[in-house]
Amino acid sequence: MIHGLEDGSGVVILPRETLDSLSLQVGDELQIIETDDGIILRPVPCDDVERQMRAARDVMDKYEPALRKLAVQIG
Repeated sequence: MIHGLEDGSGVVILPRETLDSLSLQVGDELQIIETDDGIILRPVPCDDVERQMRAARDVMDKYEPALRKLAVQIG
């Protein structure tokens, strides 16, 4: 499924099963290869450190209020 964004670009939404079977995570980059029959989406390799940092940022963004409370309690 493709969703359009305000800037005219699009976002491709893949089912969780597809992400899991290809070891993809939200935010991973895909290379688009145009063919006569359509397109091929191929994962762009990234190192594990980059993926881990992106995952950590996602968690921190999602749980920011709780992490701030915890920091106050500990600090």
